[in-house]
Amino acid sequence: MRWSDIKSSESSVFTPKKITVVGAGNVGATAAFLAAQKELADIVLIDVVEGVPQGKALDMYESSPIQRFDSSVIGTNDYADTADSDLVIITAGIARKPGMSRNDLLSINAGIVAEVTRNIVAHSPNCILLVVTNPLDAMVYTALKVSGFPKHRVIGMAGVLDAARMRAFIADELQVSINNVHAFVLGGHGDTMVPLPRYSTVAGIPITELLPDERVQAICERTADGGAEIVRLLKTGSAFYAPGASVVQMAEAIIRDNKRILPCCAYLEGEYGVDGYYLGVPCKLGAGGLEAIVELDLTEDEQRDLSRSLEAVAELVKAVDALRLY
Repeated sequence: MRWSDIKSSESSVFTPKKITVVGAGNVGATAAFLAAQKELADIVLIDVVEGVPQGKALDMYESSPIQRFDSSVIGTNDYADTADSDLVIITAGIARKPGMSRNDLLSINAGIVAEVTRNIVAHSPNCILLVVTNPLDAMVYTALKVSGFPKHRVIGMAGVLDAARMRAFIADELQVSINNVHAFVLGGHGDTMVPLPRYSTVAGIPITELLPDERVQAICERTADGGAEIVRLLKTGSAFYAPGASVVQMAEAIIRDNKRILPCCAYLEGEYGVDGYYLGVPCKLGAGGLEAIVELDLTEDEQRDLSRSLEAVAELVKAVDALRLY
């Protein structure tokens, strides 16, 4: 039997979506693999280290017959291969090590994110940027300033991860299906994040009605410490499975125009009384990127905690501005 090429005028009608993942470390590679498995788009994995993105991409692609996905996966060190990406996930940067706060990462990672953003914009001027690099709130601000993109095309991944951790802890505490649990976390991605127990539910029932105050408080504290807890356990690295899955959930909502309401790091211009900063808030994600911000009615205590979180973010932004990267 012979395979013959059949020429058709329709063969080039469909152009698959293209997602670039910048950074072939644990977070980036996990995100690339999950996005390929979901067949969200063709995937480009780029990194400055020669051979690493190529090797990981080839390994992923060789899993496709087993995992049954048709997305192509390529690795590269050349930004030209990322041209015309629809969505770009930025994970490049150094990971947090034991004893380091997210703030300690700022000067190094800000420079990396700025350089990455310039390269991406040069080759994909119409893409949507999803930033994962820490300290998140300052890094997504850096990407916004360097790119010159409108705010709906520059979004940070934080709240999805923080809420996922909170959901996991709630499900474990109550011994219920994770599918019945929903949670919301506002504010900066770090120690000052603001978990919202009133808006965190099990089958629609607020956890404040299912658990005593001290257990609710313990869950909130563990959520805020979630990343640091994993760093302490790993000793030589930081979390990557949950962060990778979190940013892919955001990517899926955008690529498939799902209009999902997810907690994301968005640039605020008056919402929640905040102007000119990125902060974690409920967002609607769709084909346009950030399509709406949902404003919740907060109690005085919640608003106070959010203001405290904003103060921490503002300090990071001030430090980034001082670097004069844009």
